[in-house]
Amino acid sequence: MTDHDKAAARREIADALLNALNRRHEVLDVIVDADDRAAAVEAVAGLLGTSHLASEAVVGLSFAQITKDSRRGIAAELDDLNSQLSFTVAERPAASGDSLELRAFSPDEDRDVFIARTTDVGASGDGSGAPAADVDDEIRAAQSRVDAEEAAWFVALEGGQKVGMVFGELTHGEVNVRIWIVPEYRKRGYGTAALRKCRSEMATYFPAVPMVVRAPGAEPPA
Repeated sequence: MTDHDKAAARREIADALLNALNRRHEVLDVIVDADDRAAAVEAVAGLLGTSHLASEAVVGLSFAQITKDSRRGIAAELDDLNSQLSFTVAERPAASGDSLELRAFSPDEDRDVFIARTTDVGASGDGSGAPAADVDDEIRAAQSRVDAEEAAWFVALEGGQKVGMVFGELTHGEVNVRIWIVPEYRKRGYGTAALRKCRSEMATYFPAVPMVVRAPGAEPPA
């Protein structure tokens, strides 16, 4: 996640915390009525119209954080973050990752999105930085790497619509991760969401292997 995206996520959390403190009686009511923490997070997210990430922060508030001084501190941080960022959370609703899904790349079903990616990037899908080869040859080579547990490719889905791809390639003891978003879906937060989602997926495919996020066409170190 870039510093810009981290700041955006922190701004969303700060905004939710301030909103929750201003509506503390309503927030406390839905938390008290919840059966467990997960239900409380869901209820707070619905009440405040925020992401689950921000709602988790609200539910995790301690009594020491609900004083007037704390509220002033959160408001000051929010003002500072607002001055750094030119977009609002509403303009990047996908960044929370709540609605984005990742599924394993299918050579048959997802040839179209890989063609779109290759046309846009113009480089090989393996992250080497080499020029793109024949699409079917690349897909077969990728499937061989996946079968050998040397790669993991995913398609990012929003409501069933393909909005991008996530590539993980095992190279020199690291998993080089590249994220590509369909041009018309960019600047909505899907890249941030895909990065959040892929961390657990990559950890499953490559346990205990460091993950390095690279630019789409970046060549791994030799």
